[in-house]
Amino acid sequence: MSEDRKVPALPVPKPRARTNRKLLIFLFVFFITVLIILFFQSSLSRISAIEVEGNELMASETIGQASQIAVGDRFFAVSSQAIQQRIAKMPMIKTAVVKKHFPGIIRITVEEFPKVAFQIGADGKKQAVLADGAVVQLSAGSIPLDMPILTGWTDGDPNKAALCKVLGEIPESALSDISEIKPDPSEPYPDKIKLYTRSQFEVYTTIAYLPEKIDNLPAYIASLQEDHITSGVIKMLEVEYHAPFEPNEESKNDSNNASGQKSGGNTPSPTPDSSKDGGKTSPKPTPKATPKSPPKETARPS
Repeated sequence: MSEDRKVPALPVPKPRARTNRKLLIFLFVFFITVLIILFFQSSLSRISAIEVEGNELMASETIGQASQIAVGDRFFAVSSQAIQQRIAKMPMIKTAVVKKHFPGIIRITVEEFPKVAFQIGADGKKQAVLADGAVVQLSAGSIPLDMPILTGWTDGDPNKAALCKVLGEIPESALSDISEIKPDPSEPYPDKIKLYTRSQFEVYTTIAYLPEKIDNLPAYIASLQEDHITSGVIKMLEVEYHAPFEPNEESKNDSNNASGQKSGGNTPSPTPDSSKDGGKTSPKPTPKATPKSPPKETARPS
């Protein structure tokens, strides 16, 4: 017999590594699932605090209610983008940024529209007007003098909303001399406004011209004061020019009456027959001139 037949063949062991690997993967997935379930059941997966920053006029509770989230809600179930969109739709809010900080903290940072003017409400209370036209009640106290007061405007006036938007784009330093703004619409200028300055001038312009003209106003007033002109009317439309104040109608009538009395009462008065003509005054007849008699001749001595 050959030597190959005398050596017995060794058995080949079956591979078991694949079976052990499947078991390890199954156990790993099982424990991960258990941990995830325990995590979502714990307080770590809930909102523990809602922080609001940057608000001055609007209450933090109001902003929190607008976000439609509350402490105890699922932390990963809310979307930061959705919260931002809800808060940005609120009046007085210019921008909103929402960030989530694990574990359980949601931080909301808002930027409010700036205050551009003040007004007195129908109930006599002082109100702040924002750049978006929203109105905020102020606490008791005097109105600050660093912003103009709006008078004569009605709620819902589109020109008022446009004015507030323009005022929000103008630097506060450019508005420091403006004390009051009133509407003064006309047929050629529906958005015409009247501005009263603390330097005793009245300025007429339009809402559309205001961003451009307000930059030239301080230098224009300074040039007038150099010429010893301390008051008057400034019209800043297509052309800028200054004019002195015009007396009102009452002062004109008073001056006319006074001048009539000084001239000896020569003001014509209605005749008694004026009532018969429906109130129209009939002209007085012009008196005829009486002929003068010829001078007497002086007798000459014969």
